[in-house]
Amino acid sequence: MALSYPDDRRYADSHETVCPEGGRLRLGLSAFAIDQLGDIVFVELPEVGASLQQGVSFGSVESVKAVEDLLAPVTGVVVARNEAVLASPEELQNDPYGEGWLLLLEPSDPDQLNGLMDAATYAAKLQGA
Repeated sequence: MALSYPDDRRYADSHETVCPEGGRLRLGLSAFAIDQLGDIVFVELPEVGASLQQGVSFGSVESVKAVEDLLAPVTGVVVARNEAVLASPEELQNDPYGEGWLLLLEPSDPDQLNGLMDAATYAAKLQGA
């Protein structure tokens, strides 16, 4: 399967994605991370209203292979979480850049996006890994 990395979002070293939507940010996982995890069986996400700190774990994704922490790519407050992914973790694999999103965040410092990779840089980093 060819993995894609849409240009409309930014990518963290830890494989989380950030897609700007108006003044908010939609967080997800890259297709690469999901591919590496394999069959996802459980997703843990923070409650609406929780504060996330950049670089700090905000939840986890459990697959048949491993449990991986999710690290906040930016600092902000959770304004929505994807209940569909909590109920059906396979949504992450089915549509990582669409219905498989994780959180909607109100960013504290939108300039933190500038520290994340664009799609070309992220893809190049993966090629070198």
